[in-house]
Amino acid sequence: MSHDPDYVIETRALSKRYGRKLALDNLDLRIPRGRIHAIVGANGAGKSTLFRILMGFLPPTSGEARILGKDSQALTPQDRGRIGFVNEEHTLPNWMRVSQVMAMQKHQYANWNQHAFDGVIGHYHVLPEQKVGQLSRGERAGFNLALALAQGPELLVLDEPTLGLDVVAKRAFLESLMYSNAADDCTVIYCSHQMEEIERVADNLIILERGQLKNMSAPEDFTARVSHWVADVPFKGPAPHTVPGLLEVQRLDGLHHYLVLDQDDGFERFLRDAGARHVQSMPVSLDRAVNAFLAKNHAAPAAA
Repeated sequence: MSHDPDYVIETRALSKRYGRKLALDNLDLRIPRGRIHAIVGANGAGKSTLFRILMGFLPPTSGEARILGKDSQALTPQDRGRIGFVNEEHTLPNWMRVSQVMAMQKHQYANWNQHAFDGVIGHYHVLPEQKVGQLSRGERAGFNLALALAQGPELLVLDEPTLGLDVVAKRAFLESLMYSNAADDCTVIYCSHQMEEIERVADNLIILERGQLKNMSAPEDFTARVSHWVADVPFKGPAPHTVPGLLEVQRLDGLHHYLVLDQDDGFERFLRDAGARHVQSMPVSLDRAVNAFLAKNHAAPAAA
C-alpha cells in the first residue's frame, strides 16, 4: 500500500480474527491529517483491536495498516515518539513526584514543548512536589494529557480518556485539550462513548460496527441523516419490517415514535398512507442518533 502524506492512518482490507470471531472485517479506513477525529462503536466494534494493530502491539490476520506513513508492524522507537497516547487507565508510577515524571519524559523526547506542558497542567491544581499517588483521577488524566502533548506528537490518540471522571474533571480535561495550542499542531484521534464530548470537540465522526466502517462525516452531517417522527397511528401501525430506514420504534402515550435513517418528507406520506392522523417531525441529538444507529442490529437475538 503506497503512502499518502495527507493521511495519518490508512488501512486496506485489514482483518483480525480471534478463532471464529472476526474483530476487524476487511476494514478500509483513511483518516486525514489534522483536526479531531472521533471513533465510536459499540463494545466489540473493533476499536481496541484496530489501535493495538496500528501501534504494532498486535499483528493483523490479513490486510495492511499504516500509521504516519509507516507499516504498523515495523515501527521504530523514533516512530513511536511521533505518537502520543492517553487511555482510561492513566497509569503512572505512584511513587514518583510530578516533577520527576516530567523530567523523565522531557529527557526522552527531543521535541519536548514545556510551554505546552505548562498550558495544560495549568488547568489543574497539580504541584510539582506532589507524588503521582496523591493525585485524583481527574488530575492524573490532566497530567497524562500534558505529558502527551508536550512530547510534540504528530498524532495524539485518546482512548476513553474521561472514563470514570466526574463532571468537573471531564470539563477540565476537554477544555485543556481544546485550548491547547499544541493540540492544534497535531492530529487527534478521540475514542469515546460520551457523545456530548464528541459533539463538543470532534470535527469528524467515524463509526465502526462489527469491524467495518459504517460512517465518516462531520457529526452534524450524521445527525442530519436521522429524524424523529411522532405519529398518531390507529391500532398497531405498520409492521416494523415495512418501515423504511427504521432504527427504532416506540409507542408512548398512544403515539408511535419512529427514528429513521436517510428519510425525507416522503416518510410523512408513508405514515399517512399507513393511517396516521397526525404527523410531526423533530430533530435528534447526536447521542440518540448514534445510539439508535448502533443498536439497530443488536435489538434481538438471531432467529433459531
